Amino acid sequence: MDIYDKINELYDKKREIELGGGDERIAKQHEKGKLTARERIDLLLDKDSFVELNPFVTHRTRDFGMDTQVGPGDGVVTGYGKIDGRSVYLFSQDFTVFGGALGEMHAMKIANVMDLAAKNGAPFIGLNDSGGARIQEGVVSLDGYGEIFYRNAIYSGVIPQISVILGPCAGGAVYSPAITDFVFMTDETSQMFITGPKVIETVTGEKISSEDLGGSKVHNTISGNAHFRGKDEATVLADVRKLFSYLPQNNKEQTPILPFDEQDDYRPDLADVVPFETTRPYDIRRVIEQVVDSESFMEVQAEFARNAVVGFARMKGETVGLVCNQPRVMAGGLDIDSSDKIARFIRTCDSFNIPLITFEDVTGFFPGVKQEHGGIIRHGAKILYAYSEATVPKMTVILRKAFGGAYVALNSKSIGADVVFAWPNAEIAVMGAEGAANIIFAREIDSSDNPEATRAEKIVEYRDKFSNPYVAASHGMVDDVIDPRETRIKLLQALEMMRNKQETRPAKKHGNIPL
Repeated sequence: MDIYDKINELYDKKREIELGGGDERIAKQHEKGKLTARERIDLLLDKDSFVELNPFVTHRTRDFGMDTQVGPGDGVVTGYGKIDGRSVYLFSQDFTVFGGALGEMHAMKIANVMDLAAKNGAPFIGLNDSGGARIQEGVVSLDGYGEIFYRNAIYSGVIPQISVILGPCAGGAVYSPAITDFVFMTDETSQMFITGPKVIETVTGEKISSEDLGGSKVHNTISGNAHFRGKDEATVLADVRKLFSYLPQNNKEQTPILPFDEQDDYRPDLADVVPFETTRPYDIRRVIEQVVDSESFMEVQAEFARNAVVGFARMKGETVGLVCNQPRVMAGGLDIDSSDKIARFIRTCDSFNIPLITFEDVTGFFPGVKQEHGGIIRHGAKILYAYSEATVPKMTVILRKAFGGAYVALNSKSIGADVVFAWPNAEIAVMGAEGAANIIFAREIDSSDNPEATRAEKIVEYRDKFSNPYVAASHGMVDDVIDPRETRIKLLQALEMMRNKQETRPAKKHGNIPL
């Protein structure tokens, strides 16, 4: 035997590892509409860029018949590669080997590659498709989850972390995605839940399917545990690549600048997008489309808490984060879910040096016993905390209404906004003119020969004296009242002005956000 025999032996072993659980199990994976671990990596990464790590690792368990089972790669493929030429580290669980179940060495492989990602300042992506903890390994597998959770937490805000759920993700396994920055799911083939349908039926008597309990629609529309979903794996992985383009490599770097089409920054149609009447709804996405680079907006959690719209876009090729009220839903008012959604997005942008633009048209925090008892005070405070804590450039454009505590919460000057603009039709006040007039001028209205005419007169008087943008501007709470058609121009000027913004906070271990 010579060196070439040994080289051939090496390639034989690698081919065996690449087959995973074998042709039969791969076929079953395809029958379910799922790709294999390696097919997913090939779709996600640039062609021929993947470098595998620890392919020869196997389990060390000898009990319960495991001594006779090999398990190529111990059910997970790890390594690094590139997306659009930028480095990324990842793992991809292999359901064809032990059902992708996590054991001691499986966890070690993931932990090792996470450490490499952090050391080298590169994003980390987890492709999850697993039956959960490997029962045959007992508590060792649970300890493995702990090793992963710990790294998710300490690397949070250091490198972007993305979880992609492409199959079952149950029990303790769901907590790793929950800590990461973004979660993607596929329709019909991915689920997340702490306890499965059978356990729930045994304990509570409730009957429910896996899809209705923890499918992609549930987590994107009701629980808010996921940020994106797609019809199939190819769609989802393409969206991961798209999201990746908006993010920096780590918390010390800026986001990539992409080419953009040069267009006139003066947008004449913008003045007609927002109805002058404050009670008429409209879609805030039409404002976004007029202001940001063409077709650059990528909405985050589009189906959850739809009274708020958040997402990434580009201004002259540079990434910005957008936080907006959505007047089409609940008049753009803030509730528990939208408060969580907004606060989380603000903190994500601040972690990764992404400037924040707020489009404000808000009636206030949503009233009701359910909201109060559900903790709207605590949840609403998260927005205040997130904006106050953020040190990235922060701009606000008040489009129409800015009432009460919601005005303060949505990046007002008093909680740290760098620049606040208002359109000339904006109303900034403790409450709307109609409600305020009913309270302030109650006696005059009641004693009037024509109460309705007097009420209308007093509403106009209050609006002219107190709720127009020039009052706030005279106190320095608004930096400028602008022509709506110049909104993009003004924001681009502000972004350029704050390109080198430096702002520090008092030294501390960390703050105590109201969770």
